[in-house]
Amino acid sequence: MSAIVVESVSKRYRIPHEKKTTLFQNLVGIIKRQFDYEEFWALEDVSFEVEKGEAFGILGRNGSGKSTLLKILAKVLYPDSGSVTMNGKVAPFLELGVGFQSELTARENVYIYSSILGMGRRQVDRICEQIFNFAELKRFENMKLKNFSSGMYMRLAFSTAIHAVPDTLLIDEVFAVGDQAFQEKCQERMNEFKAGGKTIVFVSHNLAQVRELCSRSMLLSEGRVVTIGDTEEVVNAYLALLQGGIARNR
Repeated sequence: MSAIVVESVSKRYRIPHEKKTTLFQNLVGIIKRQFDYEEFWALEDVSFEVEKGEAFGILGRNGSGKSTLLKILAKVLYPDSGSVTMNGKVAPFLELGVGFQSELTARENVYIYSSILGMGRRQVDRICEQIFNFAELKRFENMKLKNFSSGMYMRLAFSTAIHAVPDTLLIDEVFAVGDQAFQEKCQERMNEFKAGGKTIVFVSHNLAQVRELCSRSMLLSEGRVVTIGDTEEVVNAYLALLQGGIARNR
């Protein structure tokens, strides 16, 4: 059974050539029909499937469309054409800590962020201690978030997110959270999710982590699919792409 089905997805952005800073300039542009912009296709005709319980990697250079694709899977963005089918509860690990309030305590923020991730208050009551213990922030739970370091902030956000117990995890470079010991703990938790039959879509430039976690991967270049297949083969294709050895699929 497929957890994710993506069919012919394309996403376009418009990049203005002329900066309009006032309402008058915008009105004049509309009246004169002066739409001076270029079109940038972040994704073009992307299709793939991810099976339930599979760990699927997405590789590509910066600007290849990886993060745009994850945001479409998370329904943060919507494609201009094509379709996306997601089966089961999804937890996006894209912009950790969205909704955090600096003037509230860490504990209060856990409840806010958990509600954004689809958890009810009773569920959070049961797992709140686990969240703080995993983040190694138990002693700081009543401190206002504005006094947290950036590392503490991200550890709290990551720990809250991984306790959402989703069917599918969308992960964008989140293993950069915290120090080396905490990153290893995050890796172990991802391996537990994988062993538990959860579906994982993992975007990363860390090829060792992609090799360890993902059995199958996809390579994107300039918004298009270059190849999909065994992770080792896709990693080799990515390395060849970095050296100019292959062109994008047309």
